[in-house]
Amino acid sequence: MAKPITAFTCTACGASHRKWAGRCDACGAWNTIIEEAPLSQGPGRGLGTLKGKQIPLSGLATQEAPPPRAISGIAELDRVLGGGLVPGSALLVGGDPGIGKSTLLLQAAAAFARSGQQAIYISGEEASAQVRLRAQRLGLGDAPVRLGAETALRDILTTLDTERPDVAIIDSIQTLWSDRIEAAPGSVAQVRASAHELVTFAKRRGTSVILVGHVTKEGQIAGPRVVEHMVDTVLYFEGERGHQFRILRAHKNRFGPADEIGVFEMTGGGLAEVANPSALFLSERGEPSAGSAVFAGIEGTRPVLTEVQALVAPSTLASPRRTVVGLDSGRVSTILAVLEARCAIPFAGLDVFLNVAGGMRVNEPAADLAIAAALLSAREDVALPAEAVLFGEISLSGALRPVAQAENRLKEAQKLGFSRAILPAATKVEGIAGMRIDRIADLTGFVGETFGAG
Repeated sequence: MAKPITAFTCTACGASHRKWAGRCDACGAWNTIIEEAPLSQGPGRGLGTLKGKQIPLSGLATQEAPPPRAISGIAELDRVLGGGLVPGSALLVGGDPGIGKSTLLLQAAAAFARSGQQAIYISGEEASAQVRLRAQRLGLGDAPVRLGAETALRDILTTLDTERPDVAIIDSIQTLWSDRIEAAPGSVAQVRASAHELVTFAKRRGTSVILVGHVTKEGQIAGPRVVEHMVDTVLYFEGERGHQFRILRAHKNRFGPADEIGVFEMTGGGLAEVANPSALFLSERGEPSAGSAVFAGIEGTRPVLTEVQALVAPSTLASPRRTVVGLDSGRVSTILAVLEARCAIPFAGLDVFLNVAGGMRVNEPAADLAIAAALLSAREDVALPAEAVLFGEISLSGALRPVAQAENRLKEAQKLGFSRAILPAATKVEGIAGMRIDRIADLTGFVGETFGAG
């Protein structure tokens, strides 16, 4: 075993010595030399005896002003970013192919450029002529955006270091390659190295860098997961191709709230922002019908009303189908089990289909009551009150548990013309003028009051 390396340091002047001595040769002080352990004794020599410089430390109570933000003017994008783009930040945007990532970021680049920011758009997947054609189709041909088509990381960094833009968009990170790594573009090593260099450049030069990332068939951003840890913000562009709605969701944001959403509508002229998504998701809701329930949810800091649709039909299969779109299938299975075990309402021998209208995806446990109401309404062929919204979490015992931000949910529902709310009894909410509030203690009571006997 190798002998541990030790160092001798003078406490008066800090000079290092190979061995102990009574007098320091550097400052002449007596009895000031002490033995110190090395910084690291890991594998090999570790960090050895060489010390680094001391870093400045500060307290938690600071008077620093919040970082300035660049406002694009696209309200839905600025909302998801937490109020604008922070200089020196690194963002990662992912989404399915053809969902509209390049369209959104080209519109964002044009918006930043028109607001006085210097914006550069580097395309690694398309030629410059293709991007120009898209810009003309979107009516952005006169925007002062600098455009380039390159995949070599060294050339891109040299260009950004020379131009010093305020915003740089790289489309996409999977197409870049570094000449220092012997691997194909898109490999784990290339993606990790390219992301590290671009994030480091953003912090060093104060340029906001937006990276586009491909996604796998499971919907996760392709490449090493460490890329998501390196960047400051991770945005996912969600939506179904059959629907015109697109949702930009912040899964991670160091400068704002996570799970914030921005809603866009795909039109012939590009992506148009939707200021009131609740009204849009409920715009095609006609007369009350069986199997429909309106859920008052919260996405980030924004209340959003969506319609949960259910269809229950006799099954000819040995194992009835359970088809769920826009909801957690495991959560739906749990609600079906609670309805059968606690309320004696069986769904055996019945096919169950559930959908969230408009292509919205709901992950909140507060949607449990709306899901159960839609299922019961479809099974009993009884329409729920048209003026009612529902929210509440269902426990395995059948009790209804309260959820957060109940007042914001009710105010949004009242704004859209709803006059009745069905919610858990323990929900702490003050009376809202003009709205009837029905408090339900458990799922059995809800079945009895809404559909008669359970």
